[in-house]
Parts: sequence; structure tokens; C-alpha cells
Amino acid sequence: MANKFQAATQDFVPIRDIKENVVILKDGRMCSILLASSINFALKSSDEQRAVLAQFQSFLNTLDFSLQFYIQSRRLDISPYIAQLEARENAQDNDLMKIQVREYMQFIRTFTTEVDIMSKNFFIVIPYSPVPVNISGGFGKIFSSKKSKEMHDDKKFEEYRIQLEQRATLVEQGLIRIGVRTVPLQNEELVELFYHIFNPSDTTGDAPRIN
Repeated sequence: MANKFQAATQDFVPIRDIKENVVILKDGRMCSILLASSINFALKSSDEQRAVLAQFQSFLNTLDFSLQFYIQSRRLDISPYIAQLEARENAQDNDLMKIQVREYMQFIRTFTTEVDIMSKNFFIVIPYSPVPVNISGGFGKIFSSKKSKEMHDDKKFEEYRIQLEQRATLVEQGLIRIGVRTVPLQNEELVELFYHIFNPSDTTGDAPRIN
């Protein structure tokens, strides 16, 4: 029974392998994923907003391949912050300051219990298809579970990886013009990302960050 369940789970996951910071899908396609910073569009002036939109439109028009923008929302874990406050409370010599820190911690605990504090991460999926496939239709199509006879040997993989890296560089250069910084996810970060995609109820682990 366990083997049948394991086989069914593996069939559901469309990923065949992750190596050299590249996700290899079961149908032979590959993709690189960038973590992107954000800009506060609402705080910009009307002229700045128009400039950002025009630059973003120009960036999209330069691309001859598809992109996917994926937003991940996760409940913020405040336990490290609470631990820092507790350390500061213990280090205080002033009794009044200790009381203030303790009351502040209680406020944070109560507030986060009543209101879900979410963190958002922004990702850009850059696909590369060694064989012609239909990737229209968004996330479900990009990560299709249909299998392909196309298997990559080491030489082919390196050739495809270089072409995928060139696409990622083009995206990075285009987005930096509008103030958005990006970093490619490494193997461990890709595993972490897909683990949380397929296990959304598990909030353990740290999300990738741009330093």
C-alpha cells in the first residue's frame, strides 16, 4: 500500500531532477527561477509610475520567450524576533524598561495571533524547451506532467543550461532598469521552494531572500 501511495505521489510531481540550479521536468523541459525584489509603485509620482510601466513594457517586448511571474505568500514566523526581545529583556538593568519590553512582546504575540502576518516572495520562472512544446496557459502548462522521450546527456544538458542562463541574464538586465533586482535560486533554494508549493500547510524553513 505504501509503495502504491509513493508511486502516485511521484507521478503527481512534474519534476524529474534539479541540478546545477536548473529544474528539469519530466517532459524534457528545463527552467531557471529568479527571486525578484519589489518596488513600492503606489508611493511613486504619476510621472515615475508611467516611466516604470513604459520601461516594463519595453522589457517584455524585447523577449522572444515566455515568462511566468509567481507570488508566494507565507505566514511570517515571528519566533526569532520574540527570542531577540526576550534576550533584550533579560539584559536590561532598568526595571521600567523590562516592563515595557515585556508588554511589547505581549502585544506582538496577541496581534499576530489575531491577524495573519504574511511575507510575500516574487519569483520569475524562465523556461527553456529543447523540443517544441506548447507552454501557453500559465503555471499548469509550464509544469505539465506529460512525459517526453527527450533525455539530456551531460553534453546536451550543458548546452541547454548555457542557453537558459543567457535568458536569465537578459531578464536580469531588463528588470534592473526599472529598479527590480533578481538573484537565481540555487539547488537547495529550489528544493525549498517546490517543497512548499507541494506542501503549502508546512510553514517551517526559511524563504529565499535578496541581500
